[in-house]
Amino acid sequence: MSEIKGSSAVKRVAIASLGAIGRVVARALAKGEIAGFTLAAVSASNQVRAQQWLDEQGLKVPVVAIDALEPLSDVVLECAPAALLTQILSPFLEAGKEAIVLSAGALLLAPQLIEQAKRTGAVIRVPSGALVGLDGVLAAAQGQFESVRLVTRKAPGSYAGAPHVVKNQIDLEGMTQATCIFEGDAREAAQAFPANVNVVAALALTGAGPENTRMEVWADPVLTRNTHTITVVSDAAKMTMTMESLPSPNNPKTAMIVAQSVLALLKKQTAHLQMGT
Repeated sequence: MSEIKGSSAVKRVAIASLGAIGRVVARALAKGEIAGFTLAAVSASNQVRAQQWLDEQGLKVPVVAIDALEPLSDVVLECAPAALLTQILSPFLEAGKEAIVLSAGALLLAPQLIEQAKRTGAVIRVPSGALVGLDGVLAAAQGQFESVRLVTRKAPGSYAGAPHVVKNQIDLEGMTQATCIFEGDAREAAQAFPANVNVVAALALTGAGPENTRMEVWADPVLTRNTHTITVVSDAAKMTMTMESLPSPNNPKTAMIVAQSVLALLKKQTAHLQMGT
């Protein structure tokens, strides 16, 4: 895929965290599979293990601390623990650069980052990830919403360690039937499940806002796929969309399609035919 005529020079990408998603994107960038972008640097909580993986893959890029990423790159891909979002994004936003955010739940709880981007001219991009129908919701947002609701169902183990589960001493291992373990608005969901509900944050930021976006979280021991059902009623349309995605084999808290969504977002920026809103 060639670059669009007149587009800027190749952009250097930094990846913050080499987990299940970061590794997929790192390989694609390093192999030259994404026109207009190249892998420049990575950060990881365990730099020794990250370097070992890079060596095994034959990828020659530096492993650096989070604070050292910005001088080396034009774009940062954040796929790290939600608690690190501000530390990762703020230097890039202050420099007027671009950030691709997967921890949308943390972004929902850090509106100052959006304000920082507005002030400096930086751009924050949130891939669709496991959220089907985002284009339709974005179109509906040009009118008026009546209601927006998301129901998420995952295997109980996917929620292990979530603040809501720990606080309420929910027995995930002993669960024998589908159980609703949370109901609330998008902001409450992001606080309760920071590693599990980035889909509702993306939905809220795209559509009716966090207070007007409702969510149910279900734990279902028979599930092998993460399931998200969105129901949107607006002045233009009524939409009901369900997506069943396979969890990543390396991280059951995220879906395999999230990494593919990042690749699609990057490729779209230089594509000659661009589909979707």
